Amino acid sequence: MTTSQPTRVNASLRRHNLLLVVRWLAISLGLLWSGAALTLVMLRWIDPPTTVVQLQRHVQAWIRGVPYKERYRFVPLGQISPDLQHAVIAAEDGRFYQHHGFDWHEIKIAAEEDKEGERVRGASTLTQQLVKNLFFGTNRSVLRKGAEASLVPVAELVLGKRRILELYLNVVEWGPGVYGAEPACRYYYRASARSIGRQQAARLAAILPAPLRRRPERMNGYSMIILRRMGQTGW
Repeated sequence: MTTSQPTRVNASLRRHNLLLVVRWLAISLGLLWSGAALTLVMLRWIDPPTTVVQLQRHVQAWIRGVPYKERYRFVPLGQISPDLQHAVIAAEDGRFYQHHGFDWHEIKIAAEEDKEGERVRGASTLTQQLVKNLFFGTNRSVLRKGAEASLVPVAELVLGKRRILELYLNVVEWGPGVYGAEPACRYYYRASARSIGRQQAARLAAILPAPLRRRPERMNGYSMIILRRMGQTGW
């Protein structure tokens, strides 16, 4: 009896400590989620000064000891060419105005391609990509996807489609240290985002899936596909 009693006490203490850790972890995650949700509400009116992706690139450059120049300027949606808006939607999220944050049609297609080992497309919507850019960076994990998915309905509810598109076009990575439509247009074409034409817009949209590797002048094939999609959907 005397030897088993300390064992029971130790086991009870371990369970208590484990429950305490789980409780504080749940509280911490809840506070982080609430902070992100509150930030989305504020972004309805306030333009973001930075994003987690931008901070991540700064840290990566600092670790590698290489110089890092950031180009980031937020402009209203009305100062971004409709051709560029259309091209990005056609390239990244053709059903942007039909879904409520998740494109279940594309998710189903992507899941079927995964089963066949022939995944050729992503299923992330502009809303999902915006949430990822703002809060989670480029790292991938099941936990991140779950947290991202929980914030997507909040973004759709409090921001609306126009503001989501405006935020996405202004924070998305368009090249090494290049964030947003205005810096991208000036970096690649020495022109304002307002003045970009249809061909240039398609080429810029074509580099979004891999902005650190792709260049607009090399996107002949994919830009033609985007132009065809633009013609099919129209506005």
